[in-house]
Amino acid sequence: MTPLLRTVLAAACLALPLFKSLGADSRPNIVIIMADDLGFSDAGCFGGEIHTPNIDSLAKNGLRFTQFYNAARCCPTRASMLTGQYAHKVGLARNGHSLSRSGATIAELLKANGYQTAMSGKWHLSFTPVLPDNEKHQQWLDHRFDPQQPFAPLETYPVNRGFEKHFGIVWGVINYFDPFSLVDGIKPVKEVPKDFYMTDAITDHAVGYVRDFAKSDKPFFLYVAHCAPHWPLHALPEDIAKYRDTYKDGWDALRQKRFERQKQMGLFDPQNTTLPPLHGNGKTWNQLTPEEKNYQASKMAVHAAMVDHLDRGIGELLNALKETKQLDNTVIFFLADNGASPEIPGRPGYDRTAFTRAGEKLRYEPDGIPVETMGSQTSYTGIGSYWANAANTPFRFWKKESYEGGAHTPMIVHWPKGLKAKKGSTTEQVGHVIDLLPTCLDLAKGTYPAELNGNRLTPLDGLSLTPVLQGKQRPAHESIFWEHEGGKAIRMGDWKLVALSKPRSEWELYNIAQDRTEMHDLAKENTKQFDLLKARYDEWFHAVAEPAIPGPSQKSKGGK
Repeated sequence: MTPLLRTVLAAACLALPLFKSLGADSRPNIVIIMADDLGFSDAGCFGGEIHTPNIDSLAKNGLRFTQFYNAARCCPTRASMLTGQYAHKVGLARNGHSLSRSGATIAELLKANGYQTAMSGKWHLSFTPVLPDNEKHQQWLDHRFDPQQPFAPLETYPVNRGFEKHFGIVWGVINYFDPFSLVDGIKPVKEVPKDFYMTDAITDHAVGYVRDFAKSDKPFFLYVAHCAPHWPLHALPEDIAKYRDTYKDGWDALRQKRFERQKQMGLFDPQNTTLPPLHGNGKTWNQLTPEEKNYQASKMAVHAAMVDHLDRGIGELLNALKETKQLDNTVIFFLADNGASPEIPGRPGYDRTAFTRAGEKLRYEPDGIPVETMGSQTSYTGIGSYWANAANTPFRFWKKESYEGGAHTPMIVHWPKGLKAKKGSTTEQVGHVIDLLPTCLDLAKGTYPAELNGNRLTPLDGLSLTPVLQGKQRPAHESIFWEHEGGKAIRMGDWKLVALSKPRSEWELYNIAQDRTEMHDLAKENTKQFDLLKARYDEWFHAVAEPAIPGPSQKSKGGK
């Protein structure tokens, strides 16, 4: 063998682990990207003006769902998505509890079927303890006291629920520049660099996992759970500057512009979709002073900056998949955990910080936040109800409510090698986050076991989406249910029965096929349909939801 040939062969051998070999497992990689509190219309491909070229590219070359649902809030959605079951069945009837072993996670099942697994980002499926000393608890949140205990029971961490690797937060709310409950595996990350920004950290680890996975012949499952754009409104100055003047005309104008784009895109039919009256709490746009308008516009500018930066992270992830030659056979699901949030946190406590690590006091809305500091580490606020309503265009309401604005998610599936539906098309087939686990199991050629690791599993509620990805009509859910802190709904076919989470709220009945934005309550004129849905909901609630809802002594003390 000549020296030259020996060199060539040695180089080839070194290169072999870099990419999957020709004889490798042909099952697709699976990536789930979840945004947090993203408005239905925030991304460009769903009508938004925010610069989201990478999310838009997923839509242009993939399939958009226009009737896909989540569970209307963080914890229930994440629990349902990962287990294929209603959150009540797996320990998350309320926020702040741990995911039970009665449901296996996607990661646990795919790992058992030969997949590599990793997660980057927000978990929020573990019991989050409050220290008995309020002052010490606040200092813990502010990185000024270490109680020498884990952030939650270690057995509930992602690395003990099927993920071989995890970098991210265990709790649900963070300071983006210096997050609480940050871990690498089970090890707390006690210090972060000065230029740390959570969205970048999530992206960087997700990219690193992809590059490591590509060295093996085994397919992989990656869950990228972004914190953005959940409050607090924290973004980089250069990103905020891009949107400084974008929202100066207010929330009414924003809704109208987004709705017009949605109609032009064909996302909604003007014959059955009417833009509802804007609703929210506080002064309307025309009642604001010029200074107040500037303040409010700066809030939405930060929200947009957070979405913009998240999109760039998705671009980096896509580049890593391309460079490692994994993109063609990777199924990417992009969605949000609930609609945009109306919340404006008013004070520190439970999961909200009071001071920076250096001792600077954070400014909450009641304290007055100078416009020039909006989006910085020392500001702590949210966009509020009017902007949330606009972000969820064309739907009513927002996060936590089971109306379309709270429980409707932008949903994209991208799979160059396997998607048979027309690229860039939309589907009105109805789906729910409980459908993702059976879909992933289908793609992995696995079956749902009766038990896993000695734990008896409760049956799946979801149905596989693979027929939809193949361009076919799939059997529809007979019913889909919602219940969270009093908010509730059922959808059967085109009919939806829904009520607000406010005490003593009345049920309302809508025909979604004829009234996409829930404008015309038919409860009084269609009592037969009302009674049918109400009876079916009550049956489900008493069998599934009610037994799982914590009593007064069990209720979580907070959490978003």
